[in-house]
Amino acid sequence: MKNYSLAILLAAGLIIPSMTVDAEAASIRVKCEKRGDRSRVSVDAKDLAPGEYSAEILSGANEVVSDGTQTVAPGADQVEFDFDSNPKDVAAGATEISSDFIQGQVIGKVIDADGFSESETVNCRVR
Repeated sequence: MKNYSLAILLAAGLIIPSMTVDAEAASIRVKCEKRGDRSRVSVDAKDLAPGEYSAEILSGANEVVSDGTQTVAPGADQVEFDFDSNPKDVAAGATEISSDFIQGQVIGKVIDADGFSESETVNCRVR
């Protein structure tokens, strides 16, 4: 009976660290720019498991979540999200945000279908 319990503990010890390594393998990059009449944010992630992801951006009290999108090549492990207050960029597929959305820093998150996320906080370029 003791050998059986030890085997379960050893197996659990091997599985849990490998899950942690996979979660840490994903990388996220957030870029943002604030102009007098415009806010724009991009959230990109790579080294993801294939699947559907959405992005969330937060700045001050402002928060917006994108629609979901599937991972794309190379290797079907990347997603890209654009948020913009410029109507032309919104018409081209960016998620709409207000021109005063950016309030200093922006937190960008990439969220998988199970609700797990990777995030990065950045200071925005002001022009």
